[in-house]
Amino acid sequence: MSFVAKPLQALLTILVFVTTFILGSDVRRQPQGHSAYPYSSANDTRPVYADNSCSYWLEEIPHRGIAPFQNDPNYQTFRNVKDYGAIGDGFTDDTTAINLAINSSNRCAPGSCNSSTVTPAVVYFPAGTYLVTGDIIDYYYTTLIGNPNCLPTIKVASNYTGAFVIDGDPYGANGLAYGATNVFWRQIRNFIIDTTAVPATTQAVGIHWPTGQATSITNVVFRLNEQPGTLHWGIFIEEGSGGFLGDLTFIGGLYGANVGNQQFTSRNWTFYNCVTAINQLWDWGWTYQQMSINNVSVGLNVSSGGPSDQAVGSIVMFDSEFNDVETGILHAHTADALPPGAGALILENVDFNNVGVAVQGPDGIDIPGSPGNFNVPAWVQGHAYSPYSTNYAELQGYITPNLRSPALTSQGRYYTRQKPQYGDWPVSEFISARSVGATGNGVTDDTAALQRAINMAASQHKILFIDGGDYIVTSTLYVPGGSKIVGEVFPVILATGSFWSDINNPLPVVQVGRAGEVGQVEWTDVIMSTRGPAPGAILIQWNLASPNAPQSTYAPPGWADQGSYAHGRPEALGPSCMFDVHTRLGGFTGSALGIVECPSSVTRNVSIPPNPINPNCIAAAASVHVTKSARNLYMENTWLWVADHDADDQQLRQITVYAGRGLLIESNYAVWLIGTSVEHHSLYEYQFVSTQDVFMGHIQTETAYYQPNPPASIPFPAIPSLSDPIFPSYCLNGSSFLPPDYILQPNELSNDCSGYGLRIIDSFNTYVYGAGLYSFFHNYNVTCSQQGYGAECQSRILSLEGSYQNVAIYGLATVGSQAMVTFDGRDVVFSADNIAGFTSTIALFRPGQV
Repeated sequence: MSFVAKPLQALLTILVFVTTFILGSDVRRQPQGHSAYPYSSANDTRPVYADNSCSYWLEEIPHRGIAPFQNDPNYQTFRNVKDYGAIGDGFTDDTTAINLAINSSNRCAPGSCNSSTVTPAVVYFPAGTYLVTGDIIDYYYTTLIGNPNCLPTIKVASNYTGAFVIDGDPYGANGLAYGATNVFWRQIRNFIIDTTAVPATTQAVGIHWPTGQATSITNVVFRLNEQPGTLHWGIFIEEGSGGFLGDLTFIGGLYGANVGNQQFTSRNWTFYNCVTAINQLWDWGWTYQQMSINNVSVGLNVSSGGPSDQAVGSIVMFDSEFNDVETGILHAHTADALPPGAGALILENVDFNNVGVAVQGPDGIDIPGSPGNFNVPAWVQGHAYSPYSTNYAELQGYITPNLRSPALTSQGRYYTRQKPQYGDWPVSEFISARSVGATGNGVTDDTAALQRAINMAASQHKILFIDGGDYIVTSTLYVPGGSKIVGEVFPVILATGSFWSDINNPLPVVQVGRAGEVGQVEWTDVIMSTRGPAPGAILIQWNLASPNAPQSTYAPPGWADQGSYAHGRPEALGPSCMFDVHTRLGGFTGSALGIVECPSSVTRNVSIPPNPINPNCIAAAASVHVTKSARNLYMENTWLWVADHDADDQQLRQITVYAGRGLLIESNYAVWLIGTSVEHHSLYEYQFVSTQDVFMGHIQTETAYYQPNPPASIPFPAIPSLSDPIFPSYCLNGSSFLPPDYILQPNELSNDCSGYGLRIIDSFNTYVYGAGLYSFFHNYNVTCSQQGYGAECQSRILSLEGSYQNVAIYGLATVGSQAMVTFDGRDVVFSADNIAGFTSTIALFRPGQV
């Protein structure tokens, strides 16, 4: 979660929204006829990987999922909208039936519930066309899934009376019903949203999505009205702390995406015939990977606020293309624009074909267009640093692109893949965990049953389906190479017991492969957690060495590709993957680490030593450890969260839970992190030690709210084999502990006793394409991060140490840390020099070159 209130520019987006309703005829150029694009007719809706039928295993498998911590014995975790009265014939109004499928059984309704983990639901749409005349209201902890083999269409009727076809957070008398930065664990995937029947001059928005972490929209097509004066938008986001959005297609409309949020990673968006493809309302940082923008007036508009009040912190766009576009990118940055650190823009490997102007700002054309095709290898505007000077260079021009490791690329672009949904696997090839003895009831020890289910699925080359539920485990689960695991609606694996009691000898809860093992594992839609104290638990330990990325031009010496499998035939070799696999430590019903057991220590004002640590609130040693033996792991939309508040407490009161390490990567070959976030661990959030070949889309962190009381070194002792950071001895003397209501003064904080957001040690070919490293509190005192208080929450947040080669950081934003970058113990980039509004922002830090 991101605690802070949205910045001023976010408050203004509601006015932007209302104004667009009234003045939306401000259209620069109306769309022309369609170019060739997928889904070319109303009946041609099946993705290319589908077989010859609309059969889909999720629709046919028996659903045994439960929600053990709610009170309705008839509660359904899986809901087929047709079981609630939806027809899907394109003529019958299905609005009421769809909303009933979502809201039945006393779920967490917007306006009456702030958040909840006890009523999860999958709402499934079979193939068909679902006519709606009003809004579909999405609920907390809900996954909306359409049939991926025959995408269901949500067809908006001409007499539509709503505002957002799917509304993820409705407006009420007091603003958004759910606090946007606290909306977690929800998905939308596999739909066509069609607003073409709504008159062009009537406002219609496909999805309203102000959300936080562990959220995603994937594999959705937006068909919007293309007639003159169109006021249709595909996606609208005005605030939150996301998140991931991928594999989206936008056709027509005033805006394909009209978005503002603290941070997001967006992968594989395609636009046709929009007036403006992407309108960026505001951000702290946003990463756009593999954008294809075709036949639009403006491709990406990041000029919000103008030069006097730039609302966009940074944009990183790469491996993208603009075709038949009047103006590719509009920005508001000038040499004297305000705030001075905002408006950072980084382009790498971007193609322009038949573009009038490629990049334009207030001072004129920065990159001219051409009727032909040309490539921008790398172009940067904003503050740039080398590790040898504390002064920035103000860049606006071409630079040398990153020297990309071939291990991370496919045909020159960074390797990506779509989330597996197994559309061509029959239901007979799935094994349900509950069908072979696991209970998921949150009480029974399911260790043996789950291990049996994992082994059975792997040995029979089938997919393990973990039904909804909470599964208690008391010793390590081993996942062999060749496994494929799919959760129903974020089933929770809860580790508990004495097996994980030794804080000095941490052991895995789930061990993926063993050292030296070769194979491939695919794992989606599961939450890993602990119940009660587990100071020696590593939630996920990844040891498996997997095959290279398909079409990679490089293989490490001596590497021999090993086979994998898919239904009925060999599968294309490729990396292992985790999609939507999250860790959640404390702060939910069933964790025994909530508001009752682990209330916030905000009222404490004691020196150390001794400082009272509640041993029953030490939740885990680490969230994820990718070990030295691991190779080729692709992680997308993974959130590793130590709870700062109780998600089932309607007051969302803060709690104090301890976990030592966030994401530790020691692999020396090919790890991709797409849209990942790590928050509130003690020692660090991300740490890379002797790694090689790591790619990061936008990463996001938050420092533990209680720090530096206790400091990062408490309660977890440094373990040399894990390369834990060593913090100064003065962190134990109590000098930095202040009363909760104390207002920090400029330059008052002078020690480094809080955990790192990102630490890179002796690593090579390490690429960060967007990072937000945030520290909002100093001993639960939030004044330290507020604008004008000098970023006094902690002194250091990003550290590069030891040897390096090809280490590059694009689009870095920090909050609350005096130093933005520390290089071999020297603070070289300071927040005060790079103010970008609420954050401090730089465009580039790249050792060895600028």
